Amino acid sequence: MTTVASVRSELRDLYVRESAAIEREFSVTGEGRAALARRTALVDSIVQRLWNEIIIGSNSGSNAGDPDSPKNFALVATGGFGRGWLFPHSDIDLLFLHAGGNSESEFKDPIRRFSQELWDLRLKLSPATRNLAECERLDPNNVEFAISLLDCRYLAGDRELFTRLYEKAVPCLVGRDCQNLIQNLAEITRARHHKFGNTVFHLEPNVKDGPGGLRDYNVANWLALISAMEKLKVWPDTKTLLPVSSRRALDAALDFQMSVRCFLHFRHGRHDNTLTWEAQDEAAARKIGASDTEIANAADWMRVYFGHVRSVHRVCNQLLEEIPAAWSSLYRQFQGWRSKVASADFSVVDGLIFLRQPQQPGGLRDPEMLLRLFHFMAEHGLKLSTTTEYKVEQALPALAATPPRGAELWLYLQETLVQPHAADALRAMNALRLLALLLPELKGIEALVVRDFYHRYTVDEHSFLAIEHLHRLQESKSEWDQRFAELQSELEQPELLYLALLLHDSGKAVPSENHVEISLQLTDSCVERLDLDPVDRETVRYLVASHLEMSAAMRRDVFDPANVKSFAEKVGVPERLKMLCLLTYADIKAVNPEAMTPWKADNLWQLYIACANYLSRSADERVHTGDDGSNLAHLRSLAVVAGKKINIFLEGLPQRYLRIHGATDVLAHSEMAARLGQDGVQLNLKQVRHWYELTLITTDRPFLFASVSGALAAWGMNIVKANAFSNAAGMVVDTFYFTDRFRTLEMNLQEWERLKKSIAAVVKGEADVARMLRDRLKSEKANGTKVKIATQIEFDDGCSANSTMMQVLTQDRPGLLYRMCSQVSKHECNIEIALIETEGQMAIDVLYLTSGGAKLSADRQAALGQALRDELAAK
Repeated sequence: MTTVASVRSELRDLYVRESAAIEREFSVTGEGRAALARRTALVDSIVQRLWNEIIIGSNSGSNAGDPDSPKNFALVATGGFGRGWLFPHSDIDLLFLHAGGNSESEFKDPIRRFSQELWDLRLKLSPATRNLAECERLDPNNVEFAISLLDCRYLAGDRELFTRLYEKAVPCLVGRDCQNLIQNLAEITRARHHKFGNTVFHLEPNVKDGPGGLRDYNVANWLALISAMEKLKVWPDTKTLLPVSSRRALDAALDFQMSVRCFLHFRHGRHDNTLTWEAQDEAAARKIGASDTEIANAADWMRVYFGHVRSVHRVCNQLLEEIPAAWSSLYRQFQGWRSKVASADFSVVDGLIFLRQPQQPGGLRDPEMLLRLFHFMAEHGLKLSTTTEYKVEQALPALAATPPRGAELWLYLQETLVQPHAADALRAMNALRLLALLLPELKGIEALVVRDFYHRYTVDEHSFLAIEHLHRLQESKSEWDQRFAELQSELEQPELLYLALLLHDSGKAVPSENHVEISLQLTDSCVERLDLDPVDRETVRYLVASHLEMSAAMRRDVFDPANVKSFAEKVGVPERLKMLCLLTYADIKAVNPEAMTPWKADNLWQLYIACANYLSRSADERVHTGDDGSNLAHLRSLAVVAGKKINIFLEGLPQRYLRIHGATDVLAHSEMAARLGQDGVQLNLKQVRHWYELTLITTDRPFLFASVSGALAAWGMNIVKANAFSNAAGMVVDTFYFTDRFRTLEMNLQEWERLKKSIAAVVKGEADVARMLRDRLKSEKANGTKVKIATQIEFDDGCSANSTMMQVLTQDRPGLLYRMCSQVSKHECNIEIALIETEGQMAIDVLYLTSGGAKLSADRQAALGQALRDELAAK
């Protein structure tokens, strides 16, 4: 007689042995569908054995020889288990189904023991217990359970009870709550898409939940199934749910994605569906899911991946648009309004574009008609119906033979680019292979993955996002966006800016140390084929050639007149400056959702204003021009009594101080300086928008800037920007802008004073900042980095009249600024200005240095540079 313990041991050995065999087989064949079927069969057998031993064995009224025993109780597979899609580390969804009556209380303890045995086998069980009546009702708080019933499958127990669930309860539920089911499913899906930025083109995508992933494949089938079941009142033939035109692509996508997700589960040894860079390399080398495709590298394999997920995402979105039940009431009202939009060529039904005369001779084979179609889409923010997309695909072969070009193409393209929904129209053209046909220069960046630590999207999606961000400026309520939106409204030829954004990264298709040069070659080819006017060609060419320069200029002192003069003279023309500013804004913002930080927006705007002032020759009228006489008069008028104090305080401070700080700040700093006799360290801490601002006023001393930055790092703060000034009397005004990584200040108001006291103690030499920092670093586990940043150190004596500029690019790490500035102080250098910035895992720190009141000698630069390299190379 077997015992539960012996059965458990036997099943554990079976599961381990078979799981290893499944993994070995997959490593040879790479066939995910086969692995899923085999693991599903394995778990089926384990579940059946435990059912016989625990459920049937515990029920005295059960007939051990009856396969449908016990009566009024059944075990049902749901969700992925019900579909037969058990990936290597998938959850196992089980429904303990009761007919009602006393069976729930009767089997409560056996169900608990049954579930515990599965958990002891290290299977990830997700159990649910319901009676038949509950399965007929939609629980608005658990729509996922109702959806899981669409994939229900009989496992054990009362088969007649399961039949009632399958043939009556589920169709009854769907028939009565079809509208709610679809609408809830649509809302969940749209929220999930939004979480991933509504794009499939992520550099490290989630193959299950990301747009176009396996979840979208299921959603498409569920939507079609619910709609069909609502009409038929019975289960439809699942093979006929989706259109024949979509089925072949979806089947191929499913096979590919099953293999990829299996590969990831086996590779990670857990339920991890993220396609990391390292996983992409291995998948490409093993040609996972693409054994018949020529794959040279990971970028080639990712193009295959994006091709499949784009097909799935497209069908899923089409069903969300075409099934009215998937609309919210607000969306329904909006689509009703959109349906009133029409033209002589196109009609709009439920927000979808149809051809008015689809059988008209020529139809979409007429290039003008095709271009008008996407202009209409970009203007109104509409989507193409499935039939219209099919018509476009039919027209492409004829169009490819004689593609439109020259002024005629540019006429339609420029009108499309300036429309509010241009990015969506461009994405649709790209998905239908039309964009590369019209602009072959873009073919190389289609679904192209170029890896770095900062970008999140493929190259083509990055360009579309950049255009989208500019068009969205007019709708934004953000203070910075409104400033840039005003600038955008002033452009004379915005279409040239949008064309430049399309082309600015086209050179990334060719491996090169400088993609800008290749982009310029492709730009020249494009503008020539479009037959742009020579002046317009040069503008587009300039924007592409210079698209990185304003970002680089932001890493210098944007208030230094010499830097402003140098950059403004490079740009030369105010209109180009506006375009380059907006291009830089869009380019940074399209890198990833967090890239355009408030301080970057601030620096970009300040650089634009300073350069615009210089170019317009009206700088003397602006506060930022350094018209110190008027500024000082204004300050004295605000504080007549304190006039002498202000003079003493300001004497010898750099002009940049007055450009950065307004009158209120200057007066406050002057009062703090006057109190230095009472306490030699004056501190002010406040929260400003998205960061904290700490102002320190004290007398200058060695290692001061390094000590404060080290103390802030020891408190877990992340310094994002800093300014350091000193006056003729040796008084220092240092301002640190930082974010609170652990929300220490937000969660504990008393910590504000403790932080200030800690900083004061460090400045006075009463606390050991090195020890504080060591304690912090010990308490934090070192995080692995995907990209290693090689340290680069550059000195420049020409960008400032008084200082030597030192730029350090290196791997960001806690305490970095402290270590750097300590070396600066050891080499008897004074920090006049510090500009601190991080981009992903890269720190970009710019320090303006003097030694003995003068620029650094060549020998001192060499010694400091070597000391910093040694320091930053140390662990």
